[in-house]
Amino acid sequence: MGAQIRVYRQRIRSVSAIKKITRAMELMAASRVVKARQRVDQTSPYSTALTRALSAVASHADIEHPILTEAENPRRAAVVIMTSNRGLAGAYASSVLKESERLIERLREEGKEVVPLLVGRKAIRYYSFRKRDFADSWEESTDAPPYEMAKEISDAVLGAFLDQEEDGSGVDEVHVVYTKFKTMVTQEPQNLRLLPIKVVDAADATGDAKDSGDAHGPMPLYEFEPSPEEVLDAILPQYVSHRIYNCLLQAAASELAARQRAMKSATDNADDLIKTYTRLANEARQAEITQEISEIVGGANALADSK
Repeated sequence: MGAQIRVYRQRIRSVSAIKKITRAMELMAASRVVKARQRVDQTSPYSTALTRALSAVASHADIEHPILTEAENPRRAAVVIMTSNRGLAGAYASSVLKESERLIERLREEGKEVVPLLVGRKAIRYYSFRKRDFADSWEESTDAPPYEMAKEISDAVLGAFLDQEEDGSGVDEVHVVYTKFKTMVTQEPQNLRLLPIKVVDAADATGDAKDSGDAHGPMPLYEFEPSPEEVLDAILPQYVSHRIYNCLLQAAASELAARQRAMKSATDNADDLIKTYTRLANEARQAEITQEISEIVGGANALADSK
């Protein structure tokens, strides 16, 4: 009995130590997810203005640009997969990887060669463990991504998209798989076709702005200097890099929200385990006391009978 009580008490101490760690990680994720959501909200006005300007240029100027032109027979497609560097976030990374597998399977069914580009150590380890090839990878901070990382990714995908050589080193499409942050409870894996860009007309762009809560009336009229072609050359790379940056911020907020939920669940489970082990230890102690009393009473009765 005494050994059993010691085992229960040791388990209570171990679970209590784990509970302190999970509780601390929960509080850290809760504080950091607020800043991550603010960063997502702060990028929305610029994204809306850039989309409206891009739509105005493409709608009012009858020009062709490589980033806006779809290939007749696309052969290769790049897929940017955004996961996390660390675990302890529930099914966050696995859900993104499952969404990427569905997208890759669909692209291969369409007869396209897939070129993976990986963001986060979870995706890198996933591909390395299965001995799959990938074109490039980034391991910078995924829960607080810098804009420089988004710029590096955009330069890589733009370079591959615009490099349409005969040796087939370029790509005809660029897709991004990330987790969209909706609420603290809901985060959904999404796949976005980034290139070639689908540009909406003025009416659709105004409607999108209304849906995002940033409508300012009808589409403004722009004057393009020195020419619409040069304006597109300047805006489109910024548009691509900002869309990637927004996806990184959405993924960061989703990762922190998932980690907060996972750590809260772990803390609650630790509380339940502590209550269970405390009850078992009390039962074992009570059984030990009862056994000792029975032995004392039995010994006293035996002495009385012998006399």
